[in-house]
Amino acid sequence: MEIRSIYKGARLSAFKCREVTREIQGLSVSSALDLLAHTSRKAARLVEKTLKSAIANAENNNNLRADRLVVKEAVVGEGPTLKRFQPKARGSAGPIRKRTSHIRIILVEKLS
Repeated sequence: MEIRSIYKGARLSAFKCREVTREIQGLSVSSALDLLAHTSRKAARLVEKTLKSAIANAENNNNLRADRLVVKEAVVGEGPTLKRFQPKARGSAGPIRKRTSHIRIILVEKLS
C-alpha cells in the first residue's frame, strides 16, 4: 500500500529541492528524518514537513507503524512561476522569476 503526501506551491525552486530529495529515496523513515534534521537547507525543512505529513497519513488513515515504513519515492516538480520585473538602466526592465515547486513523497511498508 502506498501512502502519499504532497506539498504544493513551496516557495523554492525545484532544482534546489531535488538535491535534498535524492538523498532520502530508499531510506527508512527514521533514517530520512535524521538526515533531514542535520541538513542545513531550506529544502530540508520543507521536505521534512512533507515526510512527517506522510507518516501521519500512514498511522492515522491506514493503521501502519512508522518504524516499518520506507521512502519509496521523493519527487519534486515545478509549480507556477511568479513573474516580476526589476527596473534597469535607460528605461528597460529585467525579468525576475520567483519559482515554486510541488514536493511529493510516497511511502511503502517494508516487507520483512
